[in-house]
Amino acid sequence: MFPVSIKGVLVLPSDEVVLALNDRNEWELPGGRIEIGESSTDCLVREFKEELGIEVEAVNLVDTYLFEVIPDKYVFIVTYSCRLIGQFTPVVSHEHHKIETFPIDDLPNNLPIGYAKSIQKSFSMNLSC
Repeated sequence: MFPVSIKGVLVLPSDEVVLALNDRNEWELPGGRIEIGESSTDCLVREFKEELGIEVEAVNLVDTYLFEVIPDKYVFIVTYSCRLIGQFTPVVSHEHHKIETFPIDDLPNNLPIGYAKSIQKSFSMNLSC
């Protein structure tokens, strides 16, 4: 059995995606581990509040996949597209070193491929809506 992590793709009106820099010096999508009795969308809302101090709404399921975080350690990732509620005034929590936004067509090199694929898929889904 693998731990489950719920991640959110938040694309701002500027077509920039919100990413967080973790302890492995990798950019990642905000989100985290689901708690017992919590829905995946409630988890996502809670994690954005805890990690960035902002409110979001989960909109659409984007992707699911198994991610090898470090050799032989896997996490099942579930990504949702998100919509910002209110202002985008993020505050970096103790869980990350930085919060930054990146243009969809210029994502950082130290972003794991699964997150990059989820960002592209989410962006494509939003264009077709």
